[in-house]
Amino acid sequence: MAQSAYLPGLALQDSTVLDSPRHSVLIRVTHWINAASFIALVVSGIGILLSHPRFYWGETGGVGSPSLFDLPLPFMLGGPSGWGRYLHFLAAWVCVLTGLLYAISGLFTQHFRHNLLPKKSDLALQPILRVASNHLHLKRPTEEESQTYNVLQRISYVTVVFVLFPFMIVSGFAMSPAIVSVFPVFVTVFGGHQTARTLHFFAANLLLLFLLVHIAMVILAGFTKRMRAMIIGRALARKGLS
Repeated sequence: MAQSAYLPGLALQDSTVLDSPRHSVLIRVTHWINAASFIALVVSGIGILLSHPRFYWGETGGVGSPSLFDLPLPFMLGGPSGWGRYLHFLAAWVCVLTGLLYAISGLFTQHFRHNLLPKKSDLALQPILRVASNHLHLKRPTEEESQTYNVLQRISYVTVVFVLFPFMIVSGFAMSPAIVSVFPVFVTVFGGHQTARTLHFFAANLLLLFLLVHIAMVILAGFTKRMRAMIIGRALARKGLS
């Protein structure tokens, strides 16, 4: 009968393995397409702002009329708004179509219900304050905590997906003469073209703030691990030594 031999070099095995699938192919593809289109929207939006960094309330507003507030940006009338508007329009439709695909898929697969909707027990004040305190103190989540979304992440993701992005789409439609000519309700619901533009600007800043916080949380939780999970669908997890 053969006897086993002890080999010191093989006693310690690699303790990192790929864990269970984290994100589906559709979620990963729509995530990166939306990320690219959002960057294009930010860049083109800045170009549009440089052409007229003033905001108004109501239906009309322009050079020579009183503004609601002015941004501390150089006034480049007729500057980069040409290519900015074309890129903004293209990136917006890419974002809308991929967002609809993600939303429809999330409803059918119950991704939102299982992964994003916060539990009633987590909506109490104490759990929210505890998670907020951990974020403010830059506390790195444990391996178990990193396997799911905490209550603040769930609330922010639901708000972005079901509130901010739809609001950006509707307010964007209100600024399109072609769409408003057919569906004037898009602009009348805001009380004017300039009101829609001003609210669109504030909503865009909230989305940009979300992006910055999102990147910060990814770095805190482990940038390489999170990026690997969003690229190949799996992350490296620690395995006990044999």
